[in-house]
Amino acid sequence: MKHTISVLVENKFGVLARISGLFSARGYNIDSLAVGETEDPSVSRMTIVVNAADERILEQIKKQLNKLIDVISVLDLTKKKHYDRELIMAKINFSKTLEPKISKITKRLPVKIIHRNKDSYVIEAVLDQEQAKDLMASLEEIGIKELARTGRIALEP
Repeated sequence: MKHTISVLVENKFGVLARISGLFSARGYNIDSLAVGETEDPSVSRMTIVVNAADERILEQIKKQLNKLIDVISVLDLTKKKHYDRELIMAKINFSKTLEPKISKITKRLPVKIIHRNKDSYVIEAVLDQEQAKDLMASLEEIGIKELARTGRIALEP
């Protein structure tokens, strides 16, 4: 099961390396990682999505994170009410025959076309998890030339 973990850390040199090293040393794969400054410039929020097969592994991850000196707090948002979003930018194929499919996507999802040329479009979208899955499935049908994703960010209400 994928878990969304929010970690507040001191905004210092090397913190990201120590945390990613913790995951790699124990053989845990990070599915998504987003880091940014909070309202306090001395604190950063890391949103980590990790696939933990069972609760024991998840608890081990949280305990290891809490042991790090630069970690202020660790919160598993998975089973709590929270809001999450991800930015997706994609360069997709374009032709007159694909235009109806692209139009259908932009009407169904909050997708914005930010660049057009004769054979491709660049689109952007800020989406929750389900919308992101929906968009990716739709784009695969059209043809993705390039893709960039920010990783998930999340907050409790």
